[in-house]
Order: sequence, then structure tokens, then C-alpha cells
Amino acid sequence: MQPAWRAVAAAAFALAATGAWAQNVKITPLGSHDGELCDRDRATIFEDPTGVRIFYDAGHSVSGGADPRLGNVHVVLLSHAHGDHLGDRRLKAPNAGSCERPETDNAAPYSTTAEIIAAKNAAISMVIDLAGFVAKKVEGIAGKPVPACQEKGGEIAVPTPAACLAAAHLGGTRIYRAPGAAKGVEVTIVHAAHANALPRSLLAKPEIAQLEADNLSLHPGPPTGYVVTFTNGLRVYLSGDTGIHAEMRAVVNEYHKANLMVMNLGPNAVNAHAAAYAVNELVKPAAVIASHPNEAATAGGKLRPGSRTALFASRVQGRPVHLALSGRTMEFDGNAKCVAGCDRP
Repeated sequence: MQPAWRAVAAAAFALAATGAWAQNVKITPLGSHDGELCDRDRATIFEDPTGVRIFYDAGHSVSGGADPRLGNVHVVLLSHAHGDHLGDRRLKAPNAGSCERPETDNAAPYSTTAEIIAAKNAAISMVIDLAGFVAKKVEGIAGKPVPACQEKGGEIAVPTPAACLAAAHLGGTRIYRAPGAAKGVEVTIVHAAHANALPRSLLAKPEIAQLEADNLSLHPGPPTGYVVTFTNGLRVYLSGDTGIHAEMRAVVNEYHKANLMVMNLGPNAVNAHAAAYAVNELVKPAAVIASHPNEAATAGGKLRPGSRTALFASRVQGRPVHLALSGRTMEFDGNAKCVAGCDRP
């Protein structure tokens, strides 16, 4: 039998270890193919130590509100209205098709984003114009208008009893607090340099006809990124689709002091060299997660030589690059150090 002091010390150590473990933010990419980073992969779940769960950019790699990988979702973020983010198509089945070309089905007229919000009674946390459009889609599913989220002391308690609007303008912040939590998770909308056109397949027929006459598009407000400040101190910059812009340094780095960056690598917005420059010289996070590759970036969970994502990873200096492998939960402490689940390129 071990001495009493040793047993107490062991129990205290175990409790401390459990507390430290509980302080990690869990980040789980939801892609088209298990264990890979594929062409259509954007969707990501963030779980705060207090239990607040945030879903970001549904896109084409989820099957809608019934996707069993989702679990509870308290808040839904959407960077912009392009179909591969809003979700004008849904994943046909896990691992269907190839990593380069996953099989999808039409998600019109509502979108995977709206389906998830309706199914999970989630808060709609996005720029005001886009939030209004998405709320109308949720209304079409639920059969009733979407109200504003109830705030108390400038915070929104989650889970909410029904889908609700927590929209804001650029620079606006919403705070989401779990029951019994000492503080909440802060979500701030930040600038992105991109376009923001709605898919015509999600519009009403009269609008489609008007736009098609001159081959125009409808833009529901500006494209955005986010800075999410978690209760353990982790500050995550979600770039959205974007080219390089000055606010990466002035706002994201110098003001918000983001220490983890989720970098979208779509080549229509940014090439590997520019994306690495944004990481190394502008945002300067402690670590970066590579996402939105618009290519089959991995095979067997490892970077494909010669891929754009591999070139990006090779040019990032002085900080780890983690891959957003589908279904692999990564855990980060408040200093953006990955303590579990991260595979390096």
C-alpha cells in the first residue's frame, strides 16, 4: 500500500492534469474523405473548454443537418455566400467519389448552412446582409420567422431554444456563454478581400431571371473572416477566402493578436507564396492550419508532393503547419500549441 501522502499527491496530479486537458480547444475538420484534406474541404467544428460549439463554413463536405458528425452546434459562422461555403450542394455520402472530386447532390433551395442551423437551433453569427438571407432560408425550413437572439449583459446564452439571429457588421463582436461558464467565447467579424456572390440556384425564380439577363450576381454584403477568442486564451483567425490585405497586420495581428490561423488556400484568391507571406509577415501566428485547398492535398493523410498545399507548407517559416484532416480532432492550448491530434506535413 502506498503512503497516504503519495496517494493524495497522485490524486492532485491527476486532477491538475484533467484540468489542463479540459482547457484545450478542440478543432475537428469535417471533410469529404476520412483522414484526408480534399478539394471541397472547408467545414470545421470548434469546441471551447466550456462546451460552446461553433460550426464554420459548411460548404460541400457535409450532408446537411442530419450529418452524424456534427453533434451539438450552438453557433454557425459563414465567411461569404459562394456556393462552396454557403453549401449549394451537399456531400452524397462519406468518402463518395474521389478526394479530388467528391460526389455531391443539389442542396437547393435552402443550402446546407440553413439546414444545419434549423436542425441544431443554432445562432446565426455572420455579417448582417448575409445573415438575413440565411435566416430566410431557415424560415423556409422551420416554417416560422427567425427572431433575434436574446442577449443579457451583452452576451448570448447557448444553447438557444431555437434558431436565432446574432448578426453584426464588420468589426462587430458577439459573445456566446455556456451554462455555468465564467466567461464566454467572443466572435468578431473581420475584413476579407474577395467577392461575395450568392449562388443563383438558391434564389427565387424572378431574381434568377433578372440576373441572367445581364449575367450579373447578387452580393449580400461584404465577404468576411473571423477572429474567435476562446476562454482558454486561444485566439483563432479564420481567414475566409481572401487575398493579402493590410488588415491582416493592423487588425488581426496587432489588435486581436491572433495566435492560430486557419488559412484558406483556394488559388483564385491567393497562391502558395502569397499565403505564406500572409502567415510569415502579416498575421505572424504561433501556428497555422491549412484548409480549403481546392485540390486533393493529401493521400494516406500525408501531403502530396508537388501540391500547392505542400508548396505553401514549405514556405511557412518558424511555426508549425497543421493539416485539416477530416475527422481528426486537434487540441490546442491557449498559446496555440497543439497538444493532441496534430499531424505535421
